[in-house]
Amino acid sequence: MYIKVRKDGDANQEWIVEISKKDSVLTIHNKLEKLTGFKTEEQTLLFKGKTLEFNVPILDYQIENNNVVQMFIKSPKRNESKPVEISYNNIDEDFIDIESQYYKVGDFIDVMIQDDGSWYEAHLTKIFIRNEGSSSSINNVVDEKDLTFRVKSASHIVPGFETDANFKDIRPRSYYIYKLNELSPEMIVLANYNMEEKKSRGLWYNFKIDKVSRTNVIGTVLLGGDKAPLENCTLHFINEIMRIEEPVLLSQITKKEKTSPHTEKTKRKYPYRCVSCKDNEKMKCRNCGCKICHGKENWESIILCDECDDEYHIYCLKPPLTEVPSEDWYCPSCKVDDSKIVKRGEKVKLSKKRANMASKTTTCTRDWGRGMACAGRTKQCTVVPKDHFGPIPGVDVGTRWRFRIQVSEAGVHRPHVSGIHGSGNKGATSIVLSGGYADDLDNGNEFIYSGSGGRDLSGNKRINIQTSDQELTRANKALALNCNAPFNEKGAEAKDWRKGLPLRVVRSYKGKELSKYCPDEGLRYDGIYKVVKYYPDKNESGLIVYKYVIRRDDPNPAPWETGGQELDVIYPEGYLEAQALKEKGKELKTGKGVKRKTNTTVLTDLSNVKKKSKKSYELPDEIEELIKNDVQNAKLWLECKEEQKNGKPDYLAKVEEVFKCICCQEIVYEPITTECKHNFCQECLKRAFKLELYTCPCCRFDLGKDYKLIVNLNLSKALKLLFPGYGSR
Repeated sequence: MYIKVRKDGDANQEWIVEISKKDSVLTIHNKLEKLTGFKTEEQTLLFKGKTLEFNVPILDYQIENNNVVQMFIKSPKRNESKPVEISYNNIDEDFIDIESQYYKVGDFIDVMIQDDGSWYEAHLTKIFIRNEGSSSSINNVVDEKDLTFRVKSASHIVPGFETDANFKDIRPRSYYIYKLNELSPEMIVLANYNMEEKKSRGLWYNFKIDKVSRTNVIGTVLLGGDKAPLENCTLHFINEIMRIEEPVLLSQITKKEKTSPHTEKTKRKYPYRCVSCKDNEKMKCRNCGCKICHGKENWESIILCDECDDEYHIYCLKPPLTEVPSEDWYCPSCKVDDSKIVKRGEKVKLSKKRANMASKTTTCTRDWGRGMACAGRTKQCTVVPKDHFGPIPGVDVGTRWRFRIQVSEAGVHRPHVSGIHGSGNKGATSIVLSGGYADDLDNGNEFIYSGSGGRDLSGNKRINIQTSDQELTRANKALALNCNAPFNEKGAEAKDWRKGLPLRVVRSYKGKELSKYCPDEGLRYDGIYKVVKYYPDKNESGLIVYKYVIRRDDPNPAPWETGGQELDVIYPEGYLEAQALKEKGKELKTGKGVKRKTNTTVLTDLSNVKKKSKKSYELPDEIEELIKNDVQNAKLWLECKEEQKNGKPDYLAKVEEVFKCICCQEIVYEPITTECKHNFCQECLKRAFKLELYTCPCCRFDLGKDYKLIVNLNLSKALKLLFPGYGSR
């Protein structure tokens, strides 16, 4: 197998390294030292957030074929110098306290918060200007707009705040409540409005009245700052509409006005912080109190989790804390178990399952980790289920792959090694012809296939001579169930063989010596076959072998027939580059970069590696017409069209990616295209609606309770033609 090593995340500085899963990480370091000139101790390798340690096997990090490992180079050590001592002046020296002509410290005012454009009740705690380093600025008259007002929220506002505001963002507190007959259009008032739930209590905003009736007040919410106003809004709390007070010079305010209207006795109502207890401090609450005792007393002993913001009394914890910690603190449900974290210098912690795998318990010294069969799948077919009978949507007869692992990834034949894939209860879905039995007979459209079993494969052997009789169980039974005849251990023959279960057949180049119908390179999908009959037979050693007569039943011509096709071999990504590396006997560097050492030649450009040009894929007229009519997804189809030049496999892969349902992670079936231009399976949206979730699962666009789930027929028909049989799930 081979991997890519990328320096500092730069794709132009990337190397292909051939390794074995049994190798240690030190092997990668040593090879990179020869390639890049960076010493082993200077390199830091990372994969999936883990630092790769020298003596740990690559297998433990679950590095797969063609994965990218990041390499970072440690900076050289510098001479340590003494830290520079910085002197901090008192922050108050940067400000100068000053008096305002309209407000004084302690005033009860209204302040606008720029974040949401609403007004809150607050106390004025400080008035100042910035110190510009000149004494003349203190003696001169200062404009009110240059003043800064520090305010603190009123005690009944939860959660509280403290902020600095400008002169235009504060005003005397509103205290007068209008009667309904006093309101008229064009008036600007202070009103309570909730943008999300119209009939619930919200925040306080400036409000321009457009229409007044006995039951309704309709107008425009004037949000503060640069926010756009909200038009045609209906107020729910029409008996709490207040007058906006204008600033008055302190010298003109009477003694009566200084006390009565601006006290905190008459509080405005704000949305509850906790709807469950309605902010009742004496009531225990699971939502806003301590998560253990549910109490709200002793707030000085309450600690908040830095992850979920849940509240806890320090004495309710187990073990209890003596004081509130100054550092970050996480509650028991958010705290990560340090024992499960792989720290730098530690080995990977293996699960019981991985620790008991054959690769960890075997005493075999053979290096088995270089082959592609051991590299593992890098992707999985999700278009159809694992036990799908019949063709795989998007895979044409004559498609070829270089390795068995690719056939598994395409879903044509899922096992890495076994020649038969199926279940003893349902039947077999696919087989591979690889010349395992010399007495098998292959005539192309019909062949005799030998069952599995009867061989001793202990010691991690792939093949061996037959040592015992085969039994009609497991895979052999699965293949027998494909025959259109009652199951019989003595064998059976189908009355109408075409009615048997469909069987995908893959021929391997390994059977070329025994059959002229096998490909010269790789593995080829040859279409659908049916089991005609099966029977027990004895080989030269006198041992029982189950034989199956299998005949082709596919509407598409076979690769060796007139009109048939044998497509170009599909190679794993990076395979050709790795082969060039192997032939030259040294690792080659991809991209435009060069080796770090100046006394070596520039690495060979891998663009010289011979690659077969991809044939552009032309869509059938019927599919083109359906795509043209699918106006709702025009942008997505245009995105897919760019992949047509790369051939049919790449085009279908792009369609599968673009039209994947975000809920079930499969191609949309009976697709619903929403108003917000997202596609989902009809069943997936029905399940969401049953849970009273009436928003788009992708962008949260409000679809509404009465949204009609109408199937996009153009999209549905196009997908069925591109992926025949995909709806069989």
